Order: sequence, then C-alpha cells, then structure tokens
Amino acid sequence: MSFEVLALLLFIIVFTLILAGYPVSFTLGGASILMGLLIFDLDFFYLLSLRIFGIMNNFVLLAVPLFVFMGIMLEKSGIAERLLETMSFLLGSLRGGLAISVVVVGALLAASTGVVGATVITMGLISLPTMLRRGYSPELATGTIAASGTLGQIIPPSVVLVLLGSVLNVSVGTLFTAAFLPGFGLVFLYFIYIVGFAFLRPHLAPPIPKEELQTFRGKGFWNRVFRAFFLPLLLILAVLGSIFAGIASPTEAAAIGALGATLLTALEKKLNYNTLQEVMRETTHITSMVFIILVGASAFSLVFRGLKGDDYIVHLIQTAELSPYWFLAIVMLVMFVAGFFIDFIEIIFIIVPVVAPTFIAMKMDMVWVGILMAVNLQASFLTPPFGFSLFYLKGVAPKNVTTQHIYRGIVPFVLMQVLMVILIILFPEIATGLPKFLQGK
Repeated sequence: MSFEVLALLLFIIVFTLILAGYPVSFTLGGASILMGLLIFDLDFFYLLSLRIFGIMNNFVLLAVPLFVFMGIMLEKSGIAERLLETMSFLLGSLRGGLAISVVVVGALLAASTGVVGATVITMGLISLPTMLRRGYSPELATGTIAASGTLGQIIPPSVVLVLLGSVLNVSVGTLFTAAFLPGFGLVFLYFIYIVGFAFLRPHLAPPIPKEELQTFRGKGFWNRVFRAFFLPLLLILAVLGSIFAGIASPTEAAAIGALGATLLTALEKKLNYNTLQEVMRETTHITSMVFIILVGASAFSLVFRGLKGDDYIVHLIQTAELSPYWFLAIVMLVMFVAGFFIDFIEIIFIIVPVVAPTFIAMKMDMVWVGILMAVNLQASFLTPPFGFSLFYLKGVAPKNVTTQHIYRGIVPFVLMQVLMVILIILFPEIATGLPKFLQGK
C-alpha cells in the first residue's frame, strides 16, 4: 500500500473515530502515533517532541488562556447583565427592539470577551424569559440569542482567529483587522432580518409598554446608561485599540484585557477569592482542552505529512484540474458539514492543516481564506446536532422552550452566515480591504 493511500486512510480513521464519540485529543494523537510506529522507526517521533516544544514556546498561543480568562472574568462581573437590561429599555419602544438589543449586546460582548459559552448563557438567562414574557416568538428569541452569542467566533478578539492564525501561519493581528467588517456585516444582516420579521409579524415582536419605558427613563436615567456602556467600551478600546494602533501585539492585548476584566470586576465589587478560583478553574479547563487537542493535532500533522498526504492532495487537485475557486468551494462545504458533527477546534486542527498547503500552492491570499474559514466555522456553533450554542441555550431555557423551537429559530441565521461567506468570496475586499488600508497599500 502506497504512502499516499495510507495518509488518506489515517484521515478517514481519525474522522470516523471522532464521529463515533472517542475523545478528540487522544484519537488524533493515538491513531497517528500507532500508524507512525507501524510505518516509521521510533526516531521519527523525535520530530514530535520538537513540535510539542514549539507549541510550548509559541508566543501567539499564549493569547488563548488570556482571552478565555478575560471572557469568564467579565461574565462574573455582572456588567453583561446591566448592559442587556439597559439596551433592552433603550430600544424597547421599537417593534423587535428587544431582539435588536440582544444582537447589539452580543456584538459588544464578542468584542469584549470572544467566549461564546459565557455570552449565550448570560443572554439566555436574562433576555430569553423577558422576550417570551413580552410575547416574542420562541423561534425569534432563541435564534437571535444563539446567533448573537456566536459573534464571538468572528468579531475580534476571537480565540478562533488566534488558532487559525497559528495553523495558517498568518499574523493574528491582521486576521483581527480583516474580521472586523465581516463580523459587523453579520450584525447588520441580523438587524435586517429582525426588522423584517417585526414588520411582517408585529404581534410576535411587540414593543415594551410605554409605562415601563417611562419608569426606566425617570430619575438617574443617564447615569444608568453611562455605567452600563462606559466600562465595556473602555475594555474594548483597551484591547482592540491597542492592537489596531500598533501599540500591542494580540498576545499583549490579551494580557491587557485579562487585567482590565479583573479590575472591572473589582470595581463592581464582585472580585473575591471564590470568584477568582472559579475563573481560574474554568480557564485552566478550557485551555487544557485546547492545548491537548493541539498536541494530538501536531502528531496527526507530522505523520500525515511524513506520509506525503499533503503532496498527494495537491497532486489530486492538479490532476483533476480544479480551479482554486472550485477547491475553495469544496473545502468550505466540507467544513460546513463537519460542523454538524464536530467542534470548531477539531476542524481547525484536522482539516485546516491538510488543505492549507494546497491553498498556498494555489497562491491564494491566506488572510482571505482564514476569514472565510472563521465565518464558516460559526456554523459549527449553530448547526445541530453538535452546535454548542444550542446546548448552552437549551441548558438555561425555560421548560416551555423546546429543542424544535431552537432548531427552527437558528435556520435563518445559519443562512445569513452562508450568505456572508458567499459575499466575501464575491467581494474579497470585505475581508482584505481594511488590513490593506491600515497598512497603506
């Protein structure tokens, strides 16, 4: 059996075992090492130790635990709850205003934290009961909350972009800049959908009664608005402003964000030993999961390339005479379907390293490809049966909200994400325009 066939066999074995429910990190590493031992000698795996040491020394990846820490700490501060409540009343006089406020807060929290789970749970606990009580359609309410929570996948600072930058060997700062317009483009599409829904079915997206709005706009109104927006905007400015201004690298900005979130929690008088312990425990858990998968992916990538699997894929594409756009379409479709079954981290570490050499050989803009992948990967958080955002929301939703409500609610938002992928393919400037402008090109 040729090396090329063995490489494809390894890919199929790993993918099948993951779909069967085996742990991703140990499946990636275990299957790869076993096949490597059968084909190569033990000295071959000296290269694996070098790769693992390279992961440990990768300054860019240090941003992962720092951004996770920032997101979880901000969730504990209570700032998100106050922001949601204030925004709901500010836009409450509009039909669909509550849903629009959820999208706005989702975008702000995405730009503050980049952690999807914390955002969806927070908005699910606070906004969903309120929207249902005021007569909102369960489908609109759940779809808006789940989709808004996943904005943390694309709006910087995003853990997805940090990992993609590492795998694609692209500047994370450039990816952050490139993701800005697509991320807020999705926010704009969500606005259009909600406004259209409220116009066509006004009884399923009613405004807040005037009496409640007048009560909220009474004494101390501007003080409440200032307190709700000032602190999160200050954190966004500190993190993203330092990156875009060239003052700090993404990793350094992540450290600023982690410190800033801690100080904000202290200002809110929510910082204590128990809070710090919870935040550090959750951060360690998520970070350990990411890095053990990364180690397993390194073993897989080493053996796959040792078997010349990447060369074989390039050869297949060239033999089939596929154009770069056809190959891109196939990869996007595979990643979209894979998102139905496996998490975005596994997709980044299994599929992306396999196809990246082909994109490079085709001389495609890797920043553009990275943003397309990031928008596409949002679907992995929204599409059943594996979508994490759906699990988070179902876990905190009232009992009268069924899984069918959530599944029907996310369909329009998944279609909007697909539309954004198509728009970025047709108009690459959506992703590449801002980085080129800032670089003076």
